[in-house]
Amino acid sequence: MKLLLKVVRRIHKVPAPCTSWRCFGSPANSGLLHVRDEELVVGSTREMVQRFRTHVEVRPNFISEEEETALMQELELGLKKKRYEFDHWDGAIHGYRETERLRWGSVCEGVLSRLRSVAFPEGSSLLGPVHILDLDKAGYIKPHVDSVKFCGSTIAGLSLLSDSVMRLVKEGGTDEWLDLLLLRRSLYIIRDQARYDFTHEILKDEESSFRGQRVPRQRRVSIICRNLPV
Repeated sequence: MKLLLKVVRRIHKVPAPCTSWRCFGSPANSGLLHVRDEELVVGSTREMVQRFRTHVEVRPNFISEEEETALMQELELGLKKKRYEFDHWDGAIHGYRETERLRWGSVCEGVLSRLRSVAFPEGSSLLGPVHILDLDKAGYIKPHVDSVKFCGSTIAGLSLLSDSVMRLVKEGGTDEWLDLLLLRRSLYIIRDQARYDFTHEILKDEESSFRGQRVPRQRRVSIICRNLPV
């Protein structure tokens, strides 16, 4: 089995809290291979990744399997009442259902409080309802930049049910880019210049790869928090 699949499977089995180091199974032996969390972000150049390391972040295993189950139990009833849409109002999303949620049970509220404390400075003004986006296996998000009228400098999202790849591309050209491996139950954070000057997208299943290795896409539910414009 290829290295990336080994890494993904090992991550999913480790319910440890987030730290700056992870241990993953090595494909060559039964020992451990140390891999930094920031290796979940690759770019057009090494300098590019270093320059944006405070603007783009992926935290694997941000939530446990039990927390993921609790979140989906609260979301599933409302989502099942909706049909997958294949024509977004601005053409940015294909094969999706979406909703917003203001009130959560205690377990889920605890997860969101932890997310907010990690992603946003203390005292930040946040958009009240949390955005829920449910992508069908055949769904994807096209390259776009969220409107500065409705959200501020930071976007933070939990990835549920499936691994996926997010791609950021500098507006006005394709020579500068970043790919983020969004593992199931991970948290991604996009801040400042990466938020304003780059498009972001979730790759189609047939295009979904990272470091040249296939990352199969399944149905993906994301829970997204944003701060308000200043």
